[in-house]
Amino acid sequence: MEKKKNLSVFGGPLPSAENMKFGIVVSEWNPRVTEGLLGGALRTLREAGCPDRNIMVKYVPGSFELPLGAQFFAEYTDVDAVIALGCVIQGETKHFDYVCQGVTQGITQLSLNWNMPVAFGVLTTDTMEQALDRAGGKHGNKGDEAAATVIRMVAMQVSMEEAAVPADRKDIN
Repeated sequence: MEKKKNLSVFGGPLPSAENMKFGIVVSEWNPRVTEGLLGGALRTLREAGCPDRNIMVKYVPGSFELPLGAQFFAEYTDVDAVIALGCVIQGETKHFDYVCQGVTQGITQLSLNWNMPVAFGVLTTDTMEQALDRAGGKHGNKGDEAAATVIRMVAMQVSMEEAAVPADRKDIN
């Protein structure tokens, strides 16, 4: 990532999210950061036309629990996509590496297994200052970026589903 990249600049207008439903799963660990990420995600969803009634927010204890929290959305709700928001800050042990690897693999696996967009809005930084800079500070907000990502992915999925030839019509040719 460029050092001066603003995470809140998307490079074009977002599709309308008026008819989309989103789940947001937020880590309770590092709340100064994760609440900032949540604020950015909510702002972007609302600016794209998503009504509050189509946004559900749930909390998990830490970033490692984000994949399971996101899976609960996929399994028990009718959301079109999930935004996973968390923050892991490097410490003096390998714990950082294990948490980051587990969260990354879990979210990737979930998205592919459930055929559902799941945005990786997890900051992995060396310091709290770096995290705050990316949660509404001088580098924008990763929550904005995560929300923009799922809006675009849901729009892509809908357009591809609409363009797909129904299975019962494939044998006609």
